[in-house]
Amino acid sequence: MFGMTSVISDAPPTDIDIQLTKSLDEALSKEKVITTNDDLSQRLEVLSVLNNLAKEWILEVSMERNLLEITADNVGGLVCTFGSYHLGVYHKGTDIDAIIIVPRHITRADYFSTFYNKLKENPTINYVRAVEEAFVPVIKMIIQGIEIDMLFARLALKEVHEDTDLQQDDLLRNLNPKCVRSLNGYRVTDSILRLVPNRESFKKTLIAIKLWAKRKRVYSNALGYLGGVSWAMLVARICQLYPNAVPATLIHKFFLIFSKWQWPQPVLLKPSYYLDLGYPVWDPRVNMLDRTHVMPIITPVYPQQNSTFNVSNSTLKIIQEEFKTSLDIMGEILTGESSWSKLFQPSKFFTKYKYFLSITVFANCDEDLFEWRGLVESKLRFLTSSLEEITCVRRSHLNPDQFLLPAEISQGRPSSVWFIGLEIAKSNGKIIHLDCSTHIRDFCILLKARAHSIFRQGMDIQVNHLKRKDLKVYVPCELKNEKAIPKNVGSKIIAWLLTEGKNSISESEELQKRPNSRKRSAKNEIDTNKRKTSLSDKKQDIILRLLESQKSQTSENKINDNQTKSQASTEEENCSITNENKSSEKKSLLSTTSSHSKTESEDSLNSPLSNKYWIEGGNNNKELRFLNPLVP
Repeated sequence: MFGMTSVISDAPPTDIDIQLTKSLDEALSKEKVITTNDDLSQRLEVLSVLNNLAKEWILEVSMERNLLEITADNVGGLVCTFGSYHLGVYHKGTDIDAIIIVPRHITRADYFSTFYNKLKENPTINYVRAVEEAFVPVIKMIIQGIEIDMLFARLALKEVHEDTDLQQDDLLRNLNPKCVRSLNGYRVTDSILRLVPNRESFKKTLIAIKLWAKRKRVYSNALGYLGGVSWAMLVARICQLYPNAVPATLIHKFFLIFSKWQWPQPVLLKPSYYLDLGYPVWDPRVNMLDRTHVMPIITPVYPQQNSTFNVSNSTLKIIQEEFKTSLDIMGEILTGESSWSKLFQPSKFFTKYKYFLSITVFANCDEDLFEWRGLVESKLRFLTSSLEEITCVRRSHLNPDQFLLPAEISQGRPSSVWFIGLEIAKSNGKIIHLDCSTHIRDFCILLKARAHSIFRQGMDIQVNHLKRKDLKVYVPCELKNEKAIPKNVGSKIIAWLLTEGKNSISESEELQKRPNSRKRSAKNEIDTNKRKTSLSDKKQDIILRLLESQKSQTSENKINDNQTKSQASTEEENCSITNENKSSEKKSLLSTTSSHSKTESEDSLNSPLSNKYWIEGGNNNKELRFLNPLVP
């Protein structure tokens, strides 16, 4: 048995399922998200460069530690991939997640000093940036146009060879927590592949779901949505419940189940287990912070963690809305009313809201922009959460896509811009004053407190308040494309049949009360049969299956109850604790760390950076930006 519960269905695919999967393959090929030989060869070449540099660096550091040359040659060291590349769902334009694993005589300080300098000196590697203070420290770089995120892990071993089994939990003993988090990137990815019954179906389904998530603008762990590993675990759970299903069926079941999922009921791929190694694990019974998580998706290896801790109540609602809308679109696809391309259409954003905030970052060169943009992006979710504290703001919706600023606005300076859509409560004839200045100022202070080491001349941030009509200057193509997206979705055939079914039930009840009801009932049955025969046999088969699946939604939703039974004490206590903490969930991340923010603001006063800001437009609070924060 795969997963926490028994399967929902192990039925083999039908001819219609296979045909729909073939049409899915064609759609994915048109979207250019299928791996090609050129993509594979380029990535292998990039990884070969990284591997050679890592081997040279390990040898150099080993010699500096006065190891014999023979011993230094045998200490080993690994460069492993994880994420989308390891799962086999990469394509042109995707990044590579890698980790360098070294023996115990090489330290993290060596990694962020000598290895970092080695990367900077290599002419084939560009935009090298070290993020040493991150929750998972990383060195970012670009090689041959491919973005690389490289982590570091130091094992308590004299030698690290290729046959080292990284899935052994004992390897984590006495390791630095940062090394454990880094190493678990590989361990989680490898474990996901081991926990799915059919890898090929899993990969194709994941490719489709990741494309869907990017088009629907719900793909970004840093901005409060779901990252790649979280989407992979959700798809893996569906594969466990339908082990013999083909990708077309798995995608339909994906939206069917998760549109009804009772969050914060966690998603797990295997039972949790505990080891006495001293590392914190996700457990809402013990950890207060874990009780506030609204969409827990738990990693399958020790120490178990929630991969979606950045998700807020607001972003959860956005994701759930996309699940429900896409389930309706799947009804159209399965009845032949629409093609797969409709599922992958971008969601409406710029035509959905009337008011927006634009957050623009500037720098003097592309390399500075790459570094400055990464810092701002990692903190943007704090701004969106803070804006929802305003009484009249019902929703603050951050678009994770980055856009280029038009040349007439940027004046030739390298720049990137994000947009936040604001849903304002109805005024009932009253004038609403929307004042975001305090929240924007707090956000800028937070950035400055985190940016002591990277600020350079020309790094600016600008926040503008815009109306929908102002977007024509910024994103004219996006506005045009969104206007072409149909407003209504859902299968008309299924809706018609469901309506006919309800009408037939009410009519039969009335006819039974009248005289000559038998004759009328017989006539009504003949009319119904005529309507049914008007459909093709193929569509009838699909529709009947869809209707049956809708009737069995209740039984499919019992998966939550089964999962609860497998870990009853944890989940019952979790649910009760969640209800007790509903009020605390509404607080923003900035407000919950008010004392910390005060400390940051005090530190910023003593900062060598410029502490000036500028509000344009008097009291309208339309624009707030830094004035060239400088490093003396």
